[in-house]
Amino acid sequence: MPFRLTDVIFWFSAVSCAVAQAAILRSVIIAPARTSEAPAGSTRRRTMEVAWAVLPGIALVAVFVLTWRVMHGTHMPAASPGATQ
Repeated sequence: MPFRLTDVIFWFSAVSCAVAQAAILRSVIIAPARTSEAPAGSTRRRTMEVAWAVLPGIALVAVFVLTWRVMHGTHMPAASPGATQ
């Protein structure tokens, strides 16, 4: 399979998003840990903060996987309405 410009753009985007997501996760996980004292009730808030940092990363992975499949023709064809299985 030849390496096309679309592949270069895809991988550049994937690496850029991975670096950005790593920076987001680092700022969420490490920065609050530097405070000397955590206020009461901050555990739930911190959990939500981490979740809101991780969920977009999971969504990005899904988008990249689906994009790769469409680019390289590995997506499953839709079943025709009259087909039986």
